Amino acid sequence: MKQVNEYKVYVPVEVRFTEDGTMLPKYIVWEDGKKYKIDKVTDIRPAHAAKAGGMGDRYTIIVNGQQSYIFFERCSMVSGCNLGKWFVERKTA
Repeated sequence: MKQVNEYKVYVPVEVRFTEDGTMLPKYIVWEDGKKYKIDKVTDIRPAHAAKAGGMGDRYTIIVNGQQSYIFFERCSMVSGCNLGKWFVERKTA
C-alpha cells in the first residue's frame, strides 16, 4: 500500500532557465488549479523539508508579498527529460 504524506504536496511549476543554467520558478499551480505568480526568488539552497520530510533544493520565494518555500526534489536516476519534481509543505491549521 502506498503511504501518503499529508504534508508533501507535489505541484506543477513553470520555470525559466538563465543563461548559466540556473532554474528559477515563475508560477506555482496549487491543488485546486489556482495559479500563483512568484514575485521573487530570494534564496536557493539544499535543505531538509521539516514537515514533509526528504531533501531538496529549497527555494525561498515571495508570492503576494508573503515569504514561502518551494522544494525541487531531484530525480535519483535522471533519464530523458525527467530531472525531478517540485513540492511544497502543506500548511497546517
